[in-house]
Amino acid sequence: MLLMSLVGVACAADDILEGKPAPSISAKLLNGARFSLNEHYGKVVIINFWATWCAPCWAEMPDLESYYQKHRSQGLEIVAISVDEPKDEAKVRETMRQFTYPGALVGDAKIEGYGRISRVPLTLMIDHRGIVRWDSRRGKPTIDLRTLEWNVTPYLPGPPPRPKAS
Repeated sequence: MLLMSLVGVACAADDILEGKPAPSISAKLLNGARFSLNEHYGKVVIINFWATWCAPCWAEMPDLESYYQKHRSQGLEIVAISVDEPKDEAKVRETMRQFTYPGALVGDAKIEGYGRISRVPLTLMIDHRGIVRWDSRRGKPTIDLRTLEWNVTPYLPGPPPRPKAS
């Protein structure tokens, strides 16, 4: 119940944002720095909502890290926003030590306009022009490297990757 009140709603519960301008988002990161989506115009940004108690979240975070390491020099940014309660901040910090992309707590973020975060993991990709191009509320709820390559890489500078044979 507290989780739902923390993330709030500014639009309907399961609004799909694909194809729409990304609402503003800002957060105080775990390292004390500030993140503002507006300051990352021109870059591709992945916003990943997750929780320490969420096994599928834990499963996809290493793939996010691998993808970030491979593509951050191309203008990729990833921000992981934990929906954990403030009392679990130590767990969130411990988890995020394993990854080089920044993290934040949802209580330290302004995410109005993103709808209710009714499940985690939830991943959104915003292109270099500020348009939401991928909202994981549609389709497969978890991500892996192949999903990232198909849905994100085409928006990065350079030619899109060739699909790998299954």
